[in-house]
Amino acid sequence: MKIFLDTANIPSIKTFVDMGVLDGITTNPTLIAKENREFVELVTDILRLVQGPVNLEVVSQESEGMVMEGHDLAALGPSVVVKCPMTGEGLKAVRRLHKDGIKTNVTLVFSPNQALLAAKAGADYVSPFIGRLDDAGHEGMKIIDEILQIYRNYNIDTQVLVASIRHPVHVVEAAKLGAHVATMPPDVLDKMVKHPLTDIGLKRFLDDWQKAGLKLPEGRSTAPKAKPMVQRA
Repeated sequence: MKIFLDTANIPSIKTFVDMGVLDGITTNPTLIAKENREFVELVTDILRLVQGPVNLEVVSQESEGMVMEGHDLAALGPSVVVKCPMTGEGLKAVRRLHKDGIKTNVTLVFSPNQALLAAKAGADYVSPFIGRLDDAGHEGMKIIDEILQIYRNYNIDTQVLVASIRHPVHVVEAAKLGAHVATMPPDVLDKMVKHPLTDIGLKRFLDDWQKAGLKLPEGRSTAPKAKPMVQRA
């Protein structure tokens, strides 16, 4: 399963890019506004850092405006994916952008019916918001399971991008169901890295090493130079 980071914060993005665990980025108008930077300058910095897809959202409510904005966003870089809302106007825009060869992500999806319509319109990704469904008393992961089953029944290529993730358990559940992508805020991805038993084990190893008075060899490194990064699918 691919892991996307749901943020526009450059330091957070760089942290996980350097770890080699990041496959892409999702943003929205709220996340962009939080950074208090000029839009194109910020997006350019993100595109320089990230090898994979970078999802940028339209703000128009009408399909004509969405299509125009979609073309402008796509012009910022070949890895841009245009996010459109799950509305009638959004589906019109996705259909036209798809015909123009621009990748799209239908966002704010809350039902299998909406996910099916998004796929039929030509969306490359569909984003069900599981955390918000849980908050409203529904079972978010059940929706993911149903969407995946429908897509498999008809060999639909649209990728299920699980969004509104609240905690690492959501990520494990999405992976077990076979979701294509999970996008999460930096704090959730940071929690995936950490475990208290890892910290305890590492401290014990280092304490034993220091007590023994041992040292690693110095000045003998013949490590090969790092190979250039290859863009992941």
